[in-house]
Amino acid sequence: MAEYCLAVVQGRPNYHISMLREVSPYCDCHSENDLAIIPDVGMFCSSDPVAIDTACAEIANEQTPIPGSILYENRDLAGDIFAKVHSGTNWRQCVVHAEKLGLGKTEYDLVRMENLPL
Repeated sequence: MAEYCLAVVQGRPNYHISMLREVSPYCDCHSENDLAIIPDVGMFCSSDPVAIDTACAEIANEQTPIPGSILYENRDLAGDIFAKVHSGTNWRQCVVHAEKLGLGKTEYDLVRMENLPL
């Protein structure tokens, strides 16, 4: 995945927006799905694709599972939420690889903007 991202952004202006909401236990490419596993968190924006992915995953891991979700059923297991839903998943491996490719940094400064007037 990191190589695909690099091919798209390398040498081109780019900016990244991610929505951390309705996080489902299965990939969006699956025809079946289930209840979201964590509450909606919000929108993330960055010029660094590695930082934004790292922030989204780390913030997702801080959330309390939604009752009735697959994650809630596995909430007592140690580890991150993605591995709890799909054993063998290691999101951190991808962002570390992306950082080695020079796509961005896993370190980030999070600036929270809440209750902004419209």
